[in-house]
Amino acid sequence: MISRTERVLNHTVLALVSILVLFPVVWFVFTALSPNRSGQLDLTHLHWENFSTAWELGGFGKAMLASAVITIGAVTGQTLLAILSGFAFGVLGVAGQKVIFPVVLLGLMISAEVFIVPLYYTFQSLGLTNSWLGLIIIQIGMGVPFGTFWMRATFRAVPTSLVEAAEMDGARTWRILWQILLPISRPAVLTLALLSFMWTWNDFFLSLIFIADPAIQPATLALGVFQGRHSVDVNLLAAGSLIVALPVLVLYAFFQRHFIRGVLNGALKE
Repeated sequence: MISRTERVLNHTVLALVSILVLFPVVWFVFTALSPNRSGQLDLTHLHWENFSTAWELGGFGKAMLASAVITIGAVTGQTLLAILSGFAFGVLGVAGQKVIFPVVLLGLMISAEVFIVPLYYTFQSLGLTNSWLGLIIIQIGMGVPFGTFWMRATFRAVPTSLVEAAEMDGARTWRILWQILLPISRPAVLTLALLSFMWTWNDFFLSLIFIADPAIQPATLALGVFQGRHSVDVNLLAAGSLIVALPVLVLYAFFQRHFIRGVLNGALKE
């Protein structure tokens, strides 16, 4: 049993860590609200209009829409393929999986910079450069290896007796997956979707290579262009950065319990 002294010490350490983590965030928010272009804080005159100014000057309306389309498409594809492949490798068993599964995991080990040039010319020949569809396909391909590993570990942690009982009751493969395994694995699936959303939304490198038209550029590219044009307006840059980061922050705040539960469960699995 934890003594009172240990409990006080634990809470003190957590409070100090929280202050160290939150201080830069609070500073950044007040910088975005600063009336001074240099970013010097003035808490007596907060300029909320900095956000609307940054929104208009940076053209974040179209950019946020582009990011939403790309991210939703990529997350949907990544999650669906991860569930199916994880179920195949973790529950059904695939012929030659001892060879195929390590090959799939190579996607986690190879950096995008290694194959970005041949990938670009391949997509250019297919007419998929400078398009949302091409970027969605690339994001799905890069996200599936991790998703497969994640969902395989999740499904393998489910007791085999549960699957065997469902089979004895006459449940077929699809019913076992969608009505038995997925409800149990909901925290893991939500965690995977949230991680995929965060990685896709925050992507800059692939968007920079494959998207050249400013009319369809995602939010990260729009923020890069905005930074180049308004490098001296620190308050507007901070406001624009918060605008781009807001969807990820909102999703994490809304699903944080599921996210933490999924990560902790994953830490106890293979």
